[in-house]
Amino acid sequence: MAEKSPILSLSHLKVLMRVVETIQPAHILGTSSLVLEIHRGGTVTTRPIRRRNLGIKAEVNYVNAEEAKKLIAVEGYAILDVRDNTQYNRAHIKECTIINRQLHNNFSGLFYGLPFTKPNPDFVRSIKSQFSPESKLLLVCQEGLRSAGAATKLEEAGFQNIACITSGLQSVKPGTFDSVGSTELQDAGKAGLVQVQGKISAVVGTVLICALIFITLFPEQAEKILQMAPTS
Repeated sequence: MAEKSPILSLSHLKVLMRVVETIQPAHILGTSSLVLEIHRGGTVTTRPIRRRNLGIKAEVNYVNAEEAKKLIAVEGYAILDVRDNTQYNRAHIKECTIINRQLHNNFSGLFYGLPFTKPNPDFVRSIKSQFSPESKLLLVCQEGLRSAGAATKLEEAGFQNIACITSGLQSVKPGTFDSVGSTELQDAGKAGLVQVQGKISAVVGTVLICALIFITLFPEQAEKILQMAPTS
C-alpha cells in the first residue's frame, strides 16, 4: 500500500514556512521539494515533487586568429587540427595534435585538392583517449566548417572548453602562428587544378595581351598571318 502523506495543522504552517524560507534556491534546484495543499477543515498536506536536474550547456567560443593566439599563450589552450593529412603536411601550427574529422572515401574531387571524404567514426573516441572533457581545445581546419562540426560533436560528448577559428586557417595572416610546412597556413587548402589555375591564367592573359599589341602595331602583318591560318 502507498504511504499516506503526513497531515499538518494550521498551527504548524508558520513553522514549516520558516523552514522553507531558510532553504537556499541553489539547494532546491535539482532536488525534491514540497507542495503545500490546504484542505477543508484547516488541514495542510505535503506532497513531495521531483525537479529535473538543470544542466549547464557549454557554448563553443568562435574567435579570430589574434584571439586564438591569446587563448593558446595565456589560457593554455591545446591546438587540435581536424584537417586531412594532405593539408596538414602542407602547413600546420607548431605543437598541434592532428585527429582527422573526415577520412578519404575515394578519388572524387582530387582535381580540386579536396578528396571526397566521410566522417571519421573514431573521431570522438580518439580525442577522449588523449584529452579529458575539462581540457581547453582550440579546433582548427582550413575553412572553419570541419572544426565547427567537430566542436558540436565534442560538445555533445561533454567537453566544456571548446574554441574554433572563424573561417578557419584560410583567414590567418602569414606570421600569426609559428607554422611548419612548405606553404603558408592560409594556402594549405590549395591543390590540384586550383593550385595551378592562377599560373595558367597568367600565361594565357600574357599571350592575349601580346597578340593585341602585335595587331595594333602591325595590322598588315597580322592580317597576312590570319590569312595563312587554315579555315574549316
